[in-house]
Amino acid sequence: MKRYLIPLLFTFFVFAIPQNVEAQFLKKLQKSVEDKFEREAENRSERRTDNAIDKFFDKVENTIDGKSNKKDKKTNSSDNSDNGDSSNNGTDETSEGSKGPNVVWSKFDFIPGDQVIFEDGPAADEENGEFPSRWDLHKGNAEIGEVDEDPAIMFLQGGHIVPYLKDSDKDYLPDVFTIEFDIYFKKESPGRYWIYFLDQKNQWNKFDNPVRDNLEIYVNGIEFSDSNKHYPGTEGLNWNENYEGKWRHISIAYTKGKFKAYMDDTRLINIPHLKGNPVGLTISAENNTINQKYLKNIRIAKGGVKYYDRVLSEGKIIVNGIKFDVNKATLKPESMGPINKIYQLMEKNPDINFSVEGHTDADGGDDANLKLSKARGKTVMDKLISMGISPDRLKSTGFGESKPLDNNSTPEGKANNRRVEFVKF
Repeated sequence: MKRYLIPLLFTFFVFAIPQNVEAQFLKKLQKSVEDKFEREAENRSERRTDNAIDKFFDKVENTIDGKSNKKDKKTNSSDNSDNGDSSNNGTDETSEGSKGPNVVWSKFDFIPGDQVIFEDGPAADEENGEFPSRWDLHKGNAEIGEVDEDPAIMFLQGGHIVPYLKDSDKDYLPDVFTIEFDIYFKKESPGRYWIYFLDQKNQWNKFDNPVRDNLEIYVNGIEFSDSNKHYPGTEGLNWNENYEGKWRHISIAYTKGKFKAYMDDTRLINIPHLKGNPVGLTISAENNTINQKYLKNIRIAKGGVKYYDRVLSEGKIIVNGIKFDVNKATLKPESMGPINKIYQLMEKNPDINFSVEGHTDADGGDDANLKLSKARGKTVMDKLISMGISPDRLKSTGFGESKPLDNNSTPEGKANNRRVEFVKF
């Protein structure tokens, strides 16, 4: 800027003063103007430097005082926190001077039931093109397909399927239970899925007060409604999201009338008093002959005792809701529900220390399972340490398939054997 202003001002003075002014005066004038601009440029540079230094020391002082320059971000994220839930597992980042965990799982307090009563992968030996062996059909159709080399249930003609159970005409959902499954949405015409808490084939008109409403699941949200109304608390994950084809993990928790539903790692529905009694399960998908819908990793589990009570009565906590990628020690996001609860328990009770112990089912070789179980135990221990638990309060090991809790001949038995135990020491 200076190199343009100086010639401009100099030209102005040349034409503004009389022509008989001596050349020496003009040279002095030019030099005076140049000196003035040089001094102003230096002063402005110094002021910018001083401001930068002041900001730096302000940040250092705030850090020393335990203040955070992320206060606004944390305040904004608290708007998404649970209404009435005291668990600290929101999206807010911890301040630089605090000791709390930096947890990125938002509104996710889901804890899986500790006794699996129905489990279906589907199994790897399910024959492609056949009806899934662990299910029954209410209407439409469904068959085993393959998605990215993994077997999945493919809905055809708007299929409605129900678990194939011995006493399916009875109420097989306990007073406290959880349901989990993965569903796939294609990019084009993603469509919807419906979840009914009544076995539409075997339980229809057999109960006085069943839940008549249903969950309607979209690619970006969940609604709990019937044809006439919507429950309060229903919301979307991000209705305006630009999505690609993707799997969504759905988690449902019911505790004596209180109902919660989650998509991936976010709770979307929180109903304190659900109308009716959930007695069974029906899963269906929108009829779309162009883009079929897919379902996998279905689990129904009975709820259990609170973690603190288990430690007092048994000296350990058995968790089969901590999940890993197949044959790996990589945590899945839905594992953070129970891990957050363990973290909170240890924070509130500094005298409790845990040995984190991995266990597998009997599939695969003994040596491979032992190695895998130890790696998984260490992964969970390292996660707790990264959240803020002192390393001297934790240790890890693994026992492979050597200590089963259930048989290894059924999917439910295998699911109960695949677990992480937190043993007090």
